[in-house]
Amino acid sequence: MSWGQIGAVLAVLVIVFVAGNLWFHFVEAIFCQLKKWCFKNKKPTAWHTLPPEQELEGNEDG
Repeated sequence: MSWGQIGAVLAVLVIVFVAGNLWFHFVEAIFCQLKKWCFKNKKPTAWHTLPPEQELEGNEDG
């Protein structure tokens, strides 16, 4: 393979990578907007299982 062919292959790979990345972010933005429209009235759930702050105040060792 000549240097020109290697450069052309690398250029094609970079173009494919950039196009795929842009497409991914485009689709993610559309899904995010759809989620906001469909579930705008729902309160987000807590991802942790910590007890409420009132229980923590009574259990402190100080």
